[in-house]
Amino acid sequence: MSINQQNKEEEVDLGSLFVIIGNGFKKFFQFIGKILTGIFHFFIQILLFIKENILKLGISAMVGAAFGGYLEIKSETIYGSDMILEPNFKSSKQLYSNINYYNELVGQEEFQQLETLFEIDSVLASSIVSFEITPLITNNDILESYDELITSVDTASVRNYTFRDFEQEFTDYDYKLHKIHVKAQNNKIFEKLGETIVSSIEENKYYNRLKILKKEDLYRSDSILRQNLRDVDSLRKVYNKVMLDEAKKQTTGTNIDLGGDRRETKELELFKVNRTVANELRVVSTDIAKKSEIVNVVSNFQPIGYKITGITQNKIIIYGVLGFILMISFLLLIKLNAYLEGYKKK
Repeated sequence: MSINQQNKEEEVDLGSLFVIIGNGFKKFFQFIGKILTGIFHFFIQILLFIKENILKLGISAMVGAAFGGYLEIKSETIYGSDMILEPNFKSSKQLYSNINYYNELVGQEEFQQLETLFEIDSVLASSIVSFEITPLITNNDILESYDELITSVDTASVRNYTFRDFEQEFTDYDYKLHKIHVKAQNNKIFEKLGETIVSSIEENKYYNRLKILKKEDLYRSDSILRQNLRDVDSLRKVYNKVMLDEAKKQTTGTNIDLGGDRRETKELELFKVNRTVANELRVVSTDIAKKSEIVNVVSNFQPIGYKITGITQNKIIIYGVLGFILMISFLLLIKLNAYLEGYKKK
């Protein structure tokens, strides 16, 4: 009797559990349904608002577009040109500082200072609209920089310094290539700007000293590696000559060669040494090519600038959208005011 009663209690417990689970799912789906209903209702309200005020919104957009068209006709054409640089010796911070300084001079209309800096006349100086500098972002730069850090210090020092930590501390200055973008109303000014931008870094005494020391170190390494390569080649020639002489002696008798494996091992070791030295020499030669200058000019300004166009530059579209947004804001403020007035009367 007690066993039957226990079974009935277990069945009641299981039934209650299923009821609770069922109610939970029901409430969850009701919650999702309310969210979807709310989104649909909000979307419908937007459509109704636009339908009620379509004439006002259309007129405001047309007025804004007309005003933008007037400004477009009155404003002068803007031209652009780009320069890509590869700074060495951590000179990118100085480069960014200089470009921001030039842009500040433009903003404050210090055209006489620009004339002096770039050795141009007042007409060209006053035609400059802006200077901008941005890094050419690539994950490769982060990976290569992290790899250089790992190989340059002992393992214990970087054990607790993960790639994620390194990536978070990687700044715009740390990328290898940087693009300078200049806007001007004269499309023939750009080739007169590049030389001054580069020389402003090249003439820095600190970076010049680093460049000289680095070049001396690289040329010294290059000389040592070339001598090592010659020594390895000479050693291989001597070793090959010895092997040929031994081979000739063996052809005249019946000697049993017990050192063949050892000779092959030595020849393989010499080959590995030769390849290692050649790879190191290739790396040094690349460094000489890249680090002989404080700033490498990857791509200079185009002699003739390109016309800056596009939706973001079109004043007709910009002011048309602005007029549309302003009218929406105005109508919403009217609705909000009416709601507050009605709320006050309650």
